[in-house]
Amino acid sequence: MQETSFLDSKTNMVDNLKNIPVLESFEEQELNRLLEMSKIRKYKPGECIVEEGHSDTWLYFLMYGQIRISKGGKELVVLSRKGEVFGEMGALDSSRRSASAFAVTDTVCLATDIFYLEKLTGTEKQAFGYVFYRLMSEILARRLRQTTEELMKVKGRINLKFW
Repeated sequence: MQETSFLDSKTNMVDNLKNIPVLESFEEQELNRLLEMSKIRKYKPGECIVEEGHSDTWLYFLMYGQIRISKGGKELVVLSRKGEVFGEMGALDSSRRSASAFAVTDTVCLATDIFYLEKLTGTEKQAFGYVFYRLMSEILARRLRQTTEELMKVKGRINLKFW
């Protein structure tokens, strides 16, 4: 993995973030703050980005490339759209990673260290925290809906086998 130091409010990076659907509700000032908590990380095919069972406070936005998410060695999904988010659960609750993420192709991610949210103070913490945690709740709600749909499909197949 190659990574930059923590970023600053470079105009071209803010403009790039504005084009990511999950970040469109952020104001420019909030995107600048997000950059200050973030690094650009580049991965080669096969490199591990997140390892199941490990703990850290990093959240990832896919900038380009493909990511394979697996649990117990079994592939769950391949992410390939700019702006897709992964690593959110472990970053939010500091629990051990529930799955691994591997680069499938040359991949670039914006890696954001959620630990720095706790260092914000006053109205900045409230304003940025509100937008950020709303974004995370929308992502988790979408993932829960997808999981529920998959569960219902599997449950339907199981019930058919018993009748």
